[in-house]
Amino acid sequence: MPTTPSSIAIVTGASSGIGAATARHLAAAGYRVVLTARRKDRIEALAEEIQAAGHKATAYPLDVTDRAAVNEFATAFKTVGVLVNNAGGALGADPVATGDPEDWRRMYETNVIGTLNLTQALLPKLEASGDGTVVVVSSTAGHATYEGGAGYVAAKHGAHVLAETLRLEIVGRPVRVIEIAPGMVRTEEFALTRFGGDEEKAAKVYQGVPDPLTADDVADTITWAVTRPSHVNIDLLIVRPRAQASNTKVHRES
Repeated sequence: MPTTPSSIAIVTGASSGIGAATARHLAAAGYRVVLTARRKDRIEALAEEIQAAGHKATAYPLDVTDRAAVNEFATAFKTVGVLVNNAGGALGADPVATGDPEDWRRMYETNVIGTLNLTQALLPKLEASGDGTVVVVSSTAGHATYEGGAGYVAAKHGAHVLAETLRLEIVGRPVRVIEIAPGMVRTEEFALTRFGGDEEKAAKVYQGVPDPLTADDVADTITWAVTRPSHVNIDLLIVRPRAQASNTKVHRES
């Protein structure tokens, strides 16, 4: 179990899905979780839920793309044990020829610049703990392309390269860099957001797929990686459901 001063775990994008599940799992593992997201009501409710279960949690409304707000947030901590860069998401599924540049920009800002903002602002706090861990939640989209996904794929490739490069640059310092790359995960919002609230299109993503991953599956994986002994670094862990062999090869039952 983690001990002070490295018992603080910050989770971005904690208002739903993988972020919320990760906050629950890390809290149960003994961390004092700090929940960040733009939706204040969601993270406050989650903090209350975690506290009611006998664990420690604090909600802090934050837009990871707002660098001034991120810098102010970082001043609240002397040390941080874990930073889980989970805020992200996909917008649209158009081909390159007709993709909306604004969607591409928003995905890059959240998935890459948001991760950069938090990591830069908190890296000194992570190092000061003497045993810090940066987690980047990327995606299998960051490791292979697929038609109709170029904007999201480009953003997640950026997140992957950020993690890979940071690991090279800080080797020898007391901070691990872990990348978790989930495949098909069925959450309440991811596909729905991607397709602008179109429930029919969102449902088709998972249609016929036996047991896609859940947010809890990914949160369990993140927590396992974070709680390895300090000298053990899980550089990259790709996790998919058994029914998914690749981004473009998925078994579907009729």
